[in-house]
Amino acid sequence: MPFDVKAHLRMLVEAHGPPGHEDAVREILREAWAPLVDTLEQDRLGSLIAVKRATRPADPPRRIMLAAHMDEIALMVSGVLDGFILVNRVGGMDARVLPAQPVLVHGRRPLPGVVAARPPHLLTPAARTKYLPVDELLIDVGLPAEDVQSLVRVGDLVTLDVPMLELLGTKVAGKAMDDRACVAAVTLCLHELQAMHHGWDVVAVATVQEERGLHGAKTSANAVAPDVAIALDVTFAPQPGVDNDATSELGGGPGIGVGPNFHPKLLERIQETAKRHEIKLPEDVIPGNSGTDAWAIQVALEGVPTALLEVPLRSMHSPVETVDMRDIERTGRLLAHFIAGLDAGF
Repeated sequence: MPFDVKAHLRMLVEAHGPPGHEDAVREILREAWAPLVDTLEQDRLGSLIAVKRATRPADPPRRIMLAAHMDEIALMVSGVLDGFILVNRVGGMDARVLPAQPVLVHGRRPLPGVVAARPPHLLTPAARTKYLPVDELLIDVGLPAEDVQSLVRVGDLVTLDVPMLELLGTKVAGKAMDDRACVAAVTLCLHELQAMHHGWDVVAVATVQEERGLHGAKTSANAVAPDVAIALDVTFAPQPGVDNDATSELGGGPGIGVGPNFHPKLLERIQETAKRHEIKLPEDVIPGNSGTDAWAIQVALEGVPTALLEVPLRSMHSPVETVDMRDIERTGRLLAHFIAGLDAGF
C-alpha cells in the first residue's frame, strides 16, 4: 500500500501538542516511524530522534539531521472568573482569530470549550471596531463555576480544537500545519528512502518547544552531532495583504532559505538535486535570524552546515493554516533524492 500522506497529516494536525506537552504527537510519530528506521529514542527534553542507518555506509561514517518541530501555538490558563477561564499566549497566538473558536482545555481532564464572544448587540460602536487582547478573552466550557474551579488550574494549557478541512483541488486547512506539514514531509522522506540506497545515516528529529525558543533543536542537535542538517518549516504563501516579495507560491514547490543562517555549498547541492528532479525551489532571502530550528542547529557544537526547506502556507498562526499537499510531497521526495546522492566526500 502506498503511503497516505494526507491521512498521516490529518492525524498530526488534529492531535494536541502545545510546547512542552507534545506527547500525543510524539506517539503518532513513534508508531509511524518505527517500521522505517533502525532506532528510536526520546531525548530528555522530549524530542523524538529516529535513526535510519546507511545502506552503503560512507567511510568515515557521516550523518545528516532532518529537523521539523511538532509543537503548536497555544494558550495558558491565567485564572478562573465565575466559571469562565482567562488565558494568556504560549507562542504567537493571534487574538484576532480567537473569538468563537472551539478549544480544548487540558485540565484535570480534557474539557471542550469555546472562546466566548460578546453579542454585537451589546457592544458600543467604538468596541465593535476593536479586537480584544488575549488576556481579556474568556473560555466557556459549559460547566458550573464550582466544577470549573475544581477541574482547571492556573498553568493548564489550552489548544485549538478544529478538524482538518479538505478544500478544493489539493489544498487542506487546519491548525498546527506549522509545523506538522513539515513533519509529514519527513515521514514521506523516510518512506521514499526504503527503496533507495544511501551512504549517510539519516537522523530524523521531531523537535519540541520551537514556538517558545527553538529549545528542542538546541538540545537534539548537540545530541545528534550531525555533519550537516536540514531544518524544515513553513513560509508565507501569497494572499491579499501579504508582501509578495517574501512569499512562495502555494502548490509551486518548497522554498529554500538563502542567507547567513544557511551554508552556501549545501544550498547549491540541494538546488542541483531539485533541478535534476524537476522540482521548483524558489529562494527565500533571509538576511538574519530565520526564526526556525535552523537558527539553533547552525551554532550547535563546533557549528553545523545547515539548510532550510520551507512549505508554503496561508493564514499562518490561525485555526485555518492552509497548505497544498503537492508541496509536502515534493519536499519529502526532494529530501530523499538529496540524501541518496550524498557521498563521503561532500
